[in-house]
Amino acid sequence: MREQHIGAPPQDGMTRWARSRPLPPYRGIFAVDAKGFTGRPAVEHEGISRTVPELLETAFARAGLRELWSDRRFPATTGDGYVFGFDPSLMPFVVHPLLHTLQEVLTDYNVLSHGTLPIRLRASLHIGPLPDPGDEYGGNGTARNDTHRLLDSRPVKAVLASHKENITHVAAILSQRCYEDTVAGGYTGRHPDHFVEVAATVEGKPFAQQAWIYVPQPSGPLYEFEFDHASGRDGSGSEAGAGSGTTDERRDEGGAPTGREPERESAVPGAQVSNSAPHGNINTGTVHGGQSVGNHHIAGDQVQGNKAGRVRGFQGDQVRGDKYQGRQ
Repeated sequence: MREQHIGAPPQDGMTRWARSRPLPPYRGIFAVDAKGFTGRPAVEHEGISRTVPELLETAFARAGLRELWSDRRFPATTGDGYVFGFDPSLMPFVVHPLLHTLQEVLTDYNVLSHGTLPIRLRASLHIGPLPDPGDEYGGNGTARNDTHRLLDSRPVKAVLASHKENITHVAAILSQRCYEDTVAGGYTGRHPDHFVEVAATVEGKPFAQQAWIYVPQPSGPLYEFEFDHASGRDGSGSEAGAGSGTTDERRDEGGAPTGREPERESAVPGAQVSNSAPHGNINTGTVHGGQSVGNHHIAGDQVQGNKAGRVRGFQGDQVRGDKYQGRQ
């Protein structure tokens, strides 16, 4: 005789839509991963797994959010990181000052790490409905899955990979919902100009969402990749989830981009045709002799390969006096 399954059975496509039911409570979700964890020797893994939540607890306490940490929901270690849910009304304070404080806590820790490799964290923030029964099975759902996908997405990984390891210790990515509710809504103590819109895609995964990068202490340029929801492509011209790269970008003799290909003549009679090639040349007739293009307008770091979107410079704060004074 088969053992009776106590839990609710999986629902098929027809049963799922047979009746309405209330939404689970909305939760803020906060997740972090340590950069380069799998590349560390195995003997260090347990120590890092224990240290990450300890550093988080210190940061929450220093940012005046000790109660939020004490009341966190469905907390769980991920081996190389940590995740938990919390009251979404407190999300503005997690965006700021918590992320900025976490950068400071990691700076202090890494300076005093006495030769061990530093801990640098990617963080993702999201808001969504999640079941919260108060046991170890709580917190599972689409919002939780999307939080981890954002954490693994290409834009936030690229920040820590390209910024200086002795300066930038935290790179955060906010979901579109989190950004709209907290930043664009004016509830968090950070101006929207501190955030960079990106197309969050994960290599090898069917995931693509609009999101926002925030780096409390940058040490390199930040790129904006606009996401085209209609075509499923990011600003680099690549399909979501696929490798980056464009096929219609010209380069000068040094390999630097000189602008996109001029628009081709329209096949529609009477249509207006426009040609443009920023920092490049347009030839509408016959060219005799050699021709070269020089790009002398270079700012920031040298970039090899394709670069799409706009570049924003450093976003870090300049602090004078007591950096903790007046922090709420």
